[in-house]
Amino acid sequence: MEPLVKVRNLKKYFTVQASMFGKPRAVVKAVDGVSFDIHPGETLGLVGESGCGKSTTGRLILRLLEPTAGEVFFNGRNIFDASAAEMRNLRREMQIIFQDPYASLNPRMTVGQIVAEPLRVFNLAAGAELEKRVRELLSCVGLAGYHARRYPHEFSGGQRQRVGIARALATNPKLIICDEPVSALDVSIQSQVLNLLKDLQKEFGFTYLFIAHGLNVVKHVSDRVGVMYLGQLVELAGDDELYGAPLHPYTRALLSAVPVPDPKVKKERIILTGDVPSPVNPPDGCRFHTRCFRCMEVCRRRPPEFREARPGHWVACHAVEGD
Repeated sequence: MEPLVKVRNLKKYFTVQASMFGKPRAVVKAVDGVSFDIHPGETLGLVGESGCGKSTTGRLILRLLEPTAGEVFFNGRNIFDASAAEMRNLRREMQIIFQDPYASLNPRMTVGQIVAEPLRVFNLAAGAELEKRVRELLSCVGLAGYHARRYPHEFSGGQRQRVGIARALATNPKLIICDEPVSALDVSIQSQVLNLLKDLQKEFGFTYLFIAHGLNVVKHVSDRVGVMYLGQLVELAGDDELYGAPLHPYTRALLSAVPVPDPKVKKERIILTGDVPSPVNPPDGCRFHTRCFRCMEVCRRRPPEFREARPGHWVACHAVEGD
């Protein structure tokens, strides 16, 4: 099956300090050479520590940011070559669910106006048809029609996120970027929102890029999982493969930190030493070698190739190459 999204050698650098003559002094390599595919109807989870570049990757795929280098193909079309008019049409098929349900909704608009806004922008409905469509969208996410008359401050965090989801569904998109959609919610509410996203995908066939901090969150919604570290993808595999037989030391350390809800089960915790290096001045060789418990001399000198170590299981690690 042809991928819906192809990401090839994607890079995004930010200048954080400039001289008085305009020449950059420091550059943050937020995303540095990321490549992956997303297939129609699947959920690709993208995880990593804060600042690893996963949210920036999502925004680049939507072209909310312009890249430093690389390509993103959506339905075979390179979006970075698209004109403003072409991007307007593409945005109907590419939507985002934001992390913060409190900041992402306009407090001066009713819920009905918020959900109706994409329909008005793209001239998809008007009048009575618009009101009917808003009620349908609210019903899809577990809210009632009368909620359309209320304002965001009258809702809980979980209900606000449902409004954000309804807004993302309004244009019937093919791709939805879920940018840490449950991280600001209580644990009990997180499961409700995750189940809602899975049910909507099953009903409408959406394709998700699900961005999160923890592997325990993406495990329940993802078909494949990618792990990012300091702007680069270090491992990518199917859900069962990654959780059952992780190859990269960083992935193994992340999985060892996931709590097990059984006091009789004891896990060997892998404690990483040191801090995450600065993306302004990343280490030579493998970027993880300063914290890696399997570090070898070659790791300090040469960056590992992101390669397919097993069928469908990609990893960038010299230690795996030597296994």
